[in-house]
Amino acid sequence: MRVPFTSTADPERDRRVDADSASATDSAPRLAARIAEGARAGFVATLVMTAYRLPVSRSLPPTALFWSKFVSGDDPDDHPIIALALHLLYGAVGGAIFGALTPFDAGSSAGSTGSHEPGRSTDDDHRETASREVVGLLWGSVYALALSVFGERVVLERVLDMDPEVDERLVFHAGHLVYGLSLGTLFGSRTSDEE
Repeated sequence: MRVPFTSTADPERDRRVDADSASATDSAPRLAARIAEGARAGFVATLVMTAYRLPVSRSLPPTALFWSKFVSGDDPDDHPIIALALHLLYGAVGGAIFGALTPFDAGSSAGSTGSHEPGRSTDDDHRETASREVVGLLWGSVYALALSVFGERVVLERVLDMDPEVDERLVFHAGHLVYGLSLGTLFGSRTSDEE
């Protein structure tokens, strides 16, 4: 004889557990979407940074020296395409990491679909998008400056044995700030806060 199962658990607790389970299963696709959007934004931000950096520094990015030192063994200026491709790859990976670390949900921007929630005005949607862009810009700036300090202290000085002059350091940090401003704004304009 079977005894019917009766729950003695708190119904409110059961609802919270169900909501937590649903949230956990949603988090993996959300994280993947943030990483993908971050990689796209990082790629574009690296293009912007490189467009700023090349005419100012009149030299290839440090990835040319990296390639020369660890792969080819010849002059860094002999590999401009590889140096730029590697720079874009690093920028995209940096953007993907940014996407994973920031508190945004990719791909669900209300303004991007041409529709908005019932009861909300288009002005509210525009303000929300602008707010995400500002937050993204701030997060991107902090992230890029952290990358820049790491790049200078570890990559340039220790890995590549470089001792950049003051003006080279300035261009290096300014270029990364351009990257961060672009990355954060692009990422923020294409994502919405997780709620």
